Amino acid sequence: MAESTRSARLGDAEIEQALKGVPGWIAQGGKLHREFHFRNFNQAFGFMTRAALCAETMNHHPEWSNVYATVIVDLVTHSENGITQLDFDLAKKLNGISEEFNKRKGD
Repeated sequence: MAESTRSARLGDAEIEQALKGVPGWIAQGGKLHREFHFRNFNQAFGFMTRAALCAETMNHHPEWSNVYATVIVDLVTHSENGITQLDFDLAKKLNGISEEFNKRKGD
């Protein structure tokens, strides 16, 4: 998919359809939103570190916060003032990173 297509603002119906491909995410306040829960702070911080590296390679950066073992993430394409395919692409990658951390034992 061309970069200009990936960063075009999606309509409500497109967002609802795309949400089916990113378990755990919801559309809230004009952004994609998810809370990730880990076993401890070390895992949460490790997730954020890996996620930051991924986001940097995509040049698409999340709005997020962390309290102990919870990371709250909001995704929006500010240049389009809304949700785009780029947000869904990053959401899928964050889900994958989260799954890797949740498979670990004892971190």
